[in-house]
Amino acid sequence: MSVKHLPKGSPFPPLTPGMMRMYNMQFCPFAQRTKLVLEYKEIPHEVVNVNLKYKPDWFRARNPLGLVPTLELGDIVVNESNVCNEFLDELYPNRKLIPSDIVRRARDRMLIETFGQVTGLFYEIPKSVAEGTQERPVKKWRRHMKRYENELQQRGEYFGGGSPCMVDFALWPWFERLGVITVIAPETDVTSEEYPHLSTWIARMMELPAVKKTYINPRGHINFFKTLREGNPDYDYVAA
Repeated sequence: MSVKHLPKGSPFPPLTPGMMRMYNMQFCPFAQRTKLVLEYKEIPHEVVNVNLKYKPDWFRARNPLGLVPTLELGDIVVNESNVCNEFLDELYPNRKLIPSDIVRRARDRMLIETFGQVTGLFYEIPKSVAEGTQERPVKKWRRHMKRYENELQQRGEYFGGGSPCMVDFALWPWFERLGVITVIAPETDVTSEEYPHLSTWIARMMELPAVKKTYINPRGHINFFKTLREGNPDYDYVAA
């Protein structure tokens, strides 16, 4: 549906009966998590891009926190990326992403939950580089990367083994954005010499149709991150 990110004062785009709607911001990694699941499971859906600095009232009515992703289907509204993805995996059981085995499911959830410590480093590392204090956060980064490297070594081609699971799609958006921090701190790069399994996984993920459909190149992410830090996020930037 909308390509431009709709700001406050924009009219509400009418719902299509029976169609899953996703409220999105194209540069948000959390929203990309859910877009990846929608694409991988080939779920018919429509996307409404929202200006998160000047949010429309109709969006706040659906999600008082004003966050993406938010899903809407009939009178059902779901938000928070992990909750949205679990909802989609239950509602559309084709190409299951969450394992039925309770131990494996718990291990997968731990990998996703603790990855929150990595996402914070995308903001901490650039700030620390500017202050000349990057040694500690870079060490934290390398420790986390080693953990996921070891996990992939045990699991196979994907975190799901021979095919992607929810872990793959929950983590991928930040690996797509590696250029945001490697351009500032080259020692954070995921090289084939230091992380052979992770680097191979990145290349393999890039070949998935769902990733290709949601992919934004490094120039786009770097530009958006720059405008975000300046306080005037360019939501509608198109990276050629």
